[in-house]
Amino acid sequence: MANNLIEIIQLINTEGIGPISFYKSVNQTGSVEAALSRLATQKKIFTRAQAEDEIDKCQKNNVRIIAYTDDHYPQNLRNLNDAPPILYAAGNTALLQHPVSVSVVGARNATIGGRKMASRIAYDLTEQDVLIISGMALGIDCAAHKGAMYAKHQQGPTIAVLGTGVDEIYPTENRDIYAQIKQQGLLLSEFALGTKAQVSNFPRRNRIIAALSSGTLVVEAGIHSGSLITAQQALEQGKEIFAVPGSPMESRSAGPNKLIKDGALLTENAEDILNTLSITQNRQIKNYQLELTGLDKPQNNANILKQKKFVPAPPSDIQTTDSKPSLLSLISYEGVDIDELLRNSRLEQSDFFMQILDLEFAGKVTRLAGNKIGRIK
Repeated sequence: MANNLIEIIQLINTEGIGPISFYKSVNQTGSVEAALSRLATQKKIFTRAQAEDEIDKCQKNNVRIIAYTDDHYPQNLRNLNDAPPILYAAGNTALLQHPVSVSVVGARNATIGGRKMASRIAYDLTEQDVLIISGMALGIDCAAHKGAMYAKHQQGPTIAVLGTGVDEIYPTENRDIYAQIKQQGLLLSEFALGTKAQVSNFPRRNRIIAALSSGTLVVEAGIHSGSLITAQQALEQGKEIFAVPGSPMESRSAGPNKLIKDGALLTENAEDILNTLSITQNRQIKNYQLELTGLDKPQNNANILKQKKFVPAPPSDIQTTDSKPSLLSLISYEGVDIDELLRNSRLEQSDFFMQILDLEFAGKVTRLAGNKIGRIK
């Protein structure tokens, strides 16, 4: 924790101070403390007591505050001229140092096909130790988070960057996925605890999603959507842009199709992304140990991506054969344990989880407490 965390919280929460004016004030005066002293004659300062209360609330809610002066602050964010001076983090903060990551963005009113694509790519990338980052919005965002968390024996990590405080669940339909991400991934926000959803907050959080990632994948997005703004921000930051093409007759394909025309990589599967990242990523990994067999020292990103042979998930069409029962027929309304269901299905693990996601998207099953899947009446 930063030694002057209280003062940093005071300054960034003072009325009229945003990230850019925060750094400008600090640079002009030489320190956060000096900036506060000067502003005290001009503005109503966020009090020391209020800052201490904010820290106390975070400690009680098991939320970590990471200041820009903290060694654990993500290096990628430091490159932004409007980098958030503080981050609120709930979950596994070590993920902020993950060496290779891809952000996945797209339409909230996504098609089932679009959500399947986002989940499949997220699942395959996570299996190859590429971290998935998104914004926990309905549609493509949630599909990507779900795909990532089904990977690695249902322990796949993911980061959700929120446009609210990390203690706020938005939208409310995301209550279950919020809890799951908090348990096996990370919830991240620049907004103080208790901050409710505001329209202006979501474009701000998009720059963080773009900055944290090695590249950005767009799956279904309108031509003037926030997803394209995120892609533009990633492009301005020198990141790779990936886009899943779609029919010219579908408005949700207009965004990705335009990106492809403008030079984004046409993406059909995770391998397209892995091949590009293995060539373009050459930053050195420091102070981060990958949990891969045979990797006991830092390497560059290109070597990481080549360490494991990519095996894409097989097709997930739900079929009934003489040797394998229909997956849906094995799921009761009361719910069945996922591990038991996997054994009884006799499916390969990757195929199994993709079929589960397909059934979720079709509204036929839902996740239940106790690691169970239940059929929807």
